[in-house]
Amino acid sequence: MGSTVIAIPDGEAVAPVAKDKKKFQESLRPVISFLREKKNKHDKEKVIHSIKVGIALVLVSLLYLLDPLYEQVGENAMWAIMTVVVVFEFFAGATLSKGLNRGLGTILGGGLGYLAAAFAHEVGGVGNAVVVGTFVFIFGAAATYSRLVPRIKKRYDYGATIFILTFNLVVVSAIRVDEVLKLARERLTTIVMGFSACIFTSLLVFPIWASDELHDSVASKFEDLASSIEGCFKVYFRLVNEKENQPSFTFSCCKSVLYSKSEESSLANFARWEPWHGKFGFSYPWGKYLKIGENLRDVAATILSFKGCLQSDRQTTQTPRELIKEQCEDVGSSLARTLRELGDSIKKMRRYQTVTSIMPELKSMRQELSLVMSPSILGQLENADRLEIASFLFTLTVMVDQVEELTKEVQELGELARFHV
Repeated sequence: MGSTVIAIPDGEAVAPVAKDKKKFQESLRPVISFLREKKNKHDKEKVIHSIKVGIALVLVSLLYLLDPLYEQVGENAMWAIMTVVVVFEFFAGATLSKGLNRGLGTILGGGLGYLAAAFAHEVGGVGNAVVVGTFVFIFGAAATYSRLVPRIKKRYDYGATIFILTFNLVVVSAIRVDEVLKLARERLTTIVMGFSACIFTSLLVFPIWASDELHDSVASKFEDLASSIEGCFKVYFRLVNEKENQPSFTFSCCKSVLYSKSEESSLANFARWEPWHGKFGFSYPWGKYLKIGENLRDVAATILSFKGCLQSDRQTTQTPRELIKEQCEDVGSSLARTLRELGDSIKKMRRYQTVTSIMPELKSMRQELSLVMSPSILGQLENADRLEIASFLFTLTVMVDQVEELTKEVQELGELARFHV
């Protein structure tokens, strides 16, 4: 077999590819920088949280270590330590949620358990066991059912669990009512001490707010999707014979947005428990962040639907895509710019004038796509090419509609949260 020598004069043949690759890498640099900064910040917060838990444990251990305090609480000091271990969470809102749920469940469970035990004590005899068993069944079943109600489970599930535990401990062990009342009072006191130690260290020592995390997380997703749109269009309209030399594109950012629902729901739930701090006041519209997150996931799913077009090896020429390249790239860049403006509006909590002009621009995009989908353009293509191009244009039109809906949600958030103008 003979050998073939391919000459590349002065590297000019690869220069455009290298230039495109460098340009693509430059566009991803802000995203990579943000991810590194976010990782470093999270690592720092994990260290701070660990130190805060240690401080809280030292504070409640003083109930054992100092004789004057030990004489007051005695062996019940273990409930304070247990409270810190169980209640202290990463975010301040999560700690408040668990602590208040534990306190409320303990008070209600202990109070109702004491009343039920007192009533059973008055009945006496065999009726004592019957009354106790009846109350245990009624309150245990009712509290368990409440845990299955979505709204209660979301915010008060831990409180219902503590209620069941406390009620049963009090009512079943109520052989002598006076001792049970004293025991419940002492345990409640030590639980309050443990909760106070948690609140002190969680809110006053480098607090980690779930509201800040939710706010920054939702705002950053706009940049992720904007970069995904730009990368997707760059790959779709590349030259076929340069496939091996073009920079690779992944949908990892879109997938991370799709999988963020449970995390956002948890953060929004914790944020509702947090007191006024920084730029977030009382009754802040955290529900709007969840709605915006849903819209962002719709956009991410639409971007992922382009995957089939990008991986298609059927097309051997670039002519069909060249017919729509200019108009579609304009729409794609406009969508990416729009997402960045919306994300910046949320991040800085400002209502920019450019955001109010987005709606007319989106309407113009829709009209431009309708012209591209006209028979005069699609009629020039073969059946297979026509189907691929029509599918791409239809998906792009759906994305424009989704970004329009997302714009409305961001504008409503700005009004409800009173963003600065």
